[in-house]
Amino acid sequence: MRRLLRAVPAGTLVVGAGLAVLGAASFLHLMAAGHSLDDAQTSSVAVLWSIVFSVGIGLFMPVEQEVARLVAVRSVSGDGVRPVLRTAGVLTGGMLAAVLVLLAVFAGPMAEHLFDGERGMVLALGGAFTGLAAEHLTRGVLSGLGRFGWYGTQLAVDGGLRIVIAGAMWLFGVQSPVAFALVLAVAPAAAVLLTLPPVLRGLQAGTRVTMATLCAGLFLLVASSLLAQVVANIGVINVQLLGTVGDEGVAAALLAALILARIPLFVFASLQASLLPALTRAIAAGDLAGYRHQLVRAVGVVGLLGVGCAVPAIVLGPWLAELMFDAPGGVLTRVDFAWLTFGVLAYMIATVLGQAVVARGWHAGQAVGWLAGTIVLVAVTLGPGDVRIRVELAFAIGSLAVIPVVLPFAWRRGGLPVRTDTPPDPTPTLAAGRPAD
Repeated sequence: MRRLLRAVPAGTLVVGAGLAVLGAASFLHLMAAGHSLDDAQTSSVAVLWSIVFSVGIGLFMPVEQEVARLVAVRSVSGDGVRPVLRTAGVLTGGMLAAVLVLLAVFAGPMAEHLFDGERGMVLALGGAFTGLAAEHLTRGVLSGLGRFGWYGTQLAVDGGLRIVIAGAMWLFGVQSPVAFALVLAVAPAAAVLLTLPPVLRGLQAGTRVTMATLCAGLFLLVASSLLAQVVANIGVINVQLLGTVGDEGVAAALLAALILARIPLFVFASLQASLLPALTRAIAAGDLAGYRHQLVRAVGVVGLLGVGCAVPAIVLGPWLAELMFDAPGGVLTRVDFAWLTFGVLAYMIATVLGQAVVARGWHAGQAVGWLAGTIVLVAVTLGPGDVRIRVELAFAIGSLAVIPVVLPFAWRRGGLPVRTDTPPDPTPTLAAGRPAD
């Protein structure tokens, strides 16, 4: 166990503690909804949850990654990070505004086709996107500065509030899907406000960061992240859109199965938060051997994690889905959980390799990998057979298809490019930054 703990980057354990609370919140939030609402209402909450953690994370997680990468590069050479946050804040605000406008324009069709005619769910979706945008922007600064204690605190506050609010609604018999959906808006907003002071304390003046510098890598990261989240989460939405009469509870059942099968992803996210800055620092220092060593260890850790969690998920998953989430009986089998856990393992390995590619500045390589995975997912989803089996196979095979595409980019010797936010100079230099404190 000690060797395993030493194999993960610094900050992984403290972030993992926060993610443990956030993971428990996902279980309890959906469990409370499943036991309080009918099948159609629960499916609406499940679809909203899937959109938030696919499109929302797909859009705003790259902001966190690129901010963390730029701040980590600066920490090597010693200039302030305020310009990074200022420029990223303007960009994030613009992205969020565009999303909210689209939600307003398409509120009617979305409510009709995804949320059983309930327009309040679209409003809750907008609130959840707003909370995610603020969270990922501030987490990027905390991660890049190495302030993982506060990073974990923000996760824990978010998760703790979800548990308290959803639990109270369950206890008092609330039967509104909109109320359960609004939890995803209120909790993140409160978590950001409570952890804002340490973010502001880290803002020192520094070299200007242009929008072009930030967007050069960010747009490719957004493309990669959206495609990755589509691979991971689109199955629940596809069941809702492609299902026939009698499939009303399948979307909720599949989400319950995904939550259980993806328990390793909550642990993996703690590794992911500290992995990109660690790999970036190794690349910035020109340490290819150290970079490769960290990459191999990370792949080994997620491999053990995925395999170790797969066995209990396959054996106990169908029973737990019915017990914890009130999923319809007989819908899920051990075969369903086998495909889902295999997909989770492949997804985690593909994500680690993608982080390595980003650390080396080859954002396009990661985007190509997830594009390949998405194409495979679409092909499998549109094939013949039961819709539930199709979406499970699409997740597993689509995730697996990413690995051979991104592996050469992650492992190749080549150069060690690191984007900078300073003008070109005859003598190669790193972008200015400030050490973590």
